[in-house]
This record gives sequence, C-alpha cells and structure tokens, in this order.
Amino acid sequence: MALPSQNPKKNQNPDLSNTLQSVLSNCSIHPRLWLIITILSLQVLILFITRSFPLPLFPAAKTRRSATGECPSGRVYVYDLPARFNRDLVDTCNDSDPWHWRCGAVSNDGFGPRATELAGIVPESLSPAWYWTNQFASEILYHNRLLNYKCRTLEPESATAFYMPFYAGLAVGKYLWQNQSMRDRDCAMLLRWVQSKPFWGRSNGSDHFIALGRITWDFRRMDQPEIDWGSSFINMPAMRHVTRLVVERAPRDDYDVGVPYPTGFHPRSQSDIVQWQSFVRNQNRTGLFCFVGAARADIKNDFRGLLLNQCRNESDSCRLVDCARTECANGRTRNMETFLDSDFCLQPRGDSYTRRSVFDCMLAGSIPVFFWFRTAYGQYEWFLPGEPESYSVFIDPRDVRNGRSIKRVLERFSREDVRKMREKVIELIPNFVYAKTIEGLGSTRDAFDIAIDGVLKRFRER
Repeated sequence: MALPSQNPKKNQNPDLSNTLQSVLSNCSIHPRLWLIITILSLQVLILFITRSFPLPLFPAAKTRRSATGECPSGRVYVYDLPARFNRDLVDTCNDSDPWHWRCGAVSNDGFGPRATELAGIVPESLSPAWYWTNQFASEILYHNRLLNYKCRTLEPESATAFYMPFYAGLAVGKYLWQNQSMRDRDCAMLLRWVQSKPFWGRSNGSDHFIALGRITWDFRRMDQPEIDWGSSFINMPAMRHVTRLVVERAPRDDYDVGVPYPTGFHPRSQSDIVQWQSFVRNQNRTGLFCFVGAARADIKNDFRGLLLNQCRNESDSCRLVDCARTECANGRTRNMETFLDSDFCLQPRGDSYTRRSVFDCMLAGSIPVFFWFRTAYGQYEWFLPGEPESYSVFIDPRDVRNGRSIKRVLERFSREDVRKMREKVIELIPNFVYAKTIEGLGSTRDAFDIAIDGVLKRFRER
C-alpha cells in the first residue's frame, strides 16, 4: 500500500508549481524585481499603519505644550537693545564718574572681583562663591540671567512679559553731575525706541518690565529747583505702567517692586546654600548686637549717631564698625566678621530708607533690628515673610531718642527666642542671594527666580 503524501497539496496543481518555479527562476536572473516588490510592500504597510493609527497633524505642538508646562506663568521676551543702552555703558564705565565705583560694579558680569580677602573667615570650599559685588549691580545681574532664563522666548508673539535690558542706573550715574537734559537723554531715547516696536502698543507698556540698579528716588527727579538729583525716568509718561524691579521702592506705587540688594555671596549650587546655612547656624557669637555704619555730621541729632553712642557705651555687648573711620562699602571683611559674631544687627535707615547692610547682616545669620517700617517690611514683600516678628525686632526710633536702651530691649529675648528667629533668618537666605550660575540653583529659588516668577504671575493675572 502506498503511504499517504506528507504534503498532499504539493502535487495537486502541477501548473501552479511550474509557475512558481518560473518566477523564482526569473528573480534569480533579475534581482531588481525583488527591490521593486520590497518597496511596494513597504508602501502598502505604511499606508495600512497610518490609516489604523492616525498620527497628530502637528507633532511639535506636544513639545510646545510640554515646554509651557515648565513655565506655567508664561515666558519672557528680552529686547535686543542697541548697545548704547547697556554694553556701551559698561565699556565707558569711567566716564564722568566722580566716585569711580562703577567699573568695579560692572566687572565680571556684575559680580565684581573675587573676595579673596575673606579666606579664613568663610569656609574654604565656599571661598570661590564670594565676590566684592557692588550694591548697584542688580541691573547687570538680571540681564545676564534673563538671557539664559529657562522661560525666555525668542518669539515675541508668545511672550507674557517683555524685558527692557536698559542699564538706567549706569546711565544716570554717568551724567549725575551734568544738566537735566543730559541725565534724561538716554532714558528718553530708550523709551522712543521701545515705543516704536509693535508689542509695546499691545498693552501700552503694562506687560513690560525693567531692573533698575539704584533706588527709585534716583529716577524720580522733580521739577523743584531745590531737588536737582537723578533723572526723571520713572516720571516720564511712557513709564507709567511699566513694572520696575528696584532695590528701594516708592510707597503707594504698585509698579515699583522692591528686590534685594546684591550681597557678596553668589552660590554655585544648592550644596553651597546648605553648607553656608550650616556654617552660620553653628557660629559661636559673643556679641549681643552690633552696628556697622557712620553718623551724618551734616544732620543735627542724627539717629545713626545715637546708635553709635549707645554701641560705644555698651562695648561689652555691642560690636561697632565706624564707617567714618574704615571702608565699609560692599560688604568688607570687617563687616562680615562683626555680623558673624553678633546675635542682632542694628539697621537704621541709611541715606534713604533701605540699606544693603540689611541683607549682609541676615546673610551672616544675624537678626536685624529695624527702626522704620519702610526699611524692610514695606519693601521686600515677595522675599520676606508677612510676620516680621518671626525674623526681626522693631524698635520705635522715638523711644531711642527718648533714651531707651537698645541693650535692655534685646536682653529680654530668651535664648530660645533668639534661636527661633535666627533659624528663620537662615531659612530665608536663598530668597535674597543671586546665584553665580546662569541656570540658577535648580529646585531652590534665589532672588532672581522669585522676582521673575512674581512679574510673570502679576502679568498673567491682569
């Protein structure tokens, strides 16, 4: 008996078998046919897949949505101003400058020279993060950070905020001792330039902002002959609705936003912040309080003179740096040593209501003692907590004039009270330092991050 075939269909159609053999024979002779068949098959497969699983029409939209998610309050467009409004002011920093401070302020991208003199006072590993930064350098620091800001856009149509990188503080300083028209010239030219751009008209400037390196009063010159100081930049009509980031704001002007004076500490990482906080927390402080400042000899019964006298008379409890006898500007070595050694630091008003010394003192973990609300409480609301008693002491200046002892006021705080206030001060340190890296400090927000986030949220909510 014949065995059944293992492939019964193989011989059922001899014509088909012959045809296949013919095709295979031809393919071996014509390999191009295989290429054609492969290409056609791939096209059919692609057509089938695209019909079964439709792709988005605009795949880039997903990228934009993802990026927008990282910038929930919007994006910043940085105007590319003519060099005369920023770079040229840096390059000509010595021109018409009676104090010759500006070249130091603008060197090293605004950070100033390295503070090598602090070696032995600050931890060795943190020494590279310290600079002699000028108190008027913020407009340069903000510009450099915004050029590399994660939420910067190169498309003005998508911007929530428009930044004008005009170094108005350098401009007014350059012409401070010349006539009013010279002091206002660059300011007026800047406003004409920006008003010629289409996006100014979108909101008449209310979605524009600027960083000003000097106090607001240096840009609010009045028409009275006896008040002949600074420029009238902020008083110009076009500036009426522009938000100004300024180291001292005017009361009752919501377009002025007080931002911290730059200190000398510019952390490179979150680790720098944590290490510095630990360092100041563990300081052995031998002084109850301190005062770093000078009296105004031209002012009768000057309040700072009263503080100097109290400090001298309480030398067992008070550490004194008389700035009439030694250089105190921009956070000198003696200042830092004094703040690090004191539980409290006296912070009267300076030539205006604010002082950079407020932030130098707090950076050292010393608790500030204020005498005017406008020195801090009404100035830096985005950066300091709404409960001033949690990190500071307030003494009415009239009480001091009437003979009240500052030492006795401060001695009433228990060691636990002092510890809690100091811990709050240390917790606030990231809020008022400006990072050295252009990318910032990662998840830790510094003063720049808080300021720009605040501007974007303000514009978004309007």
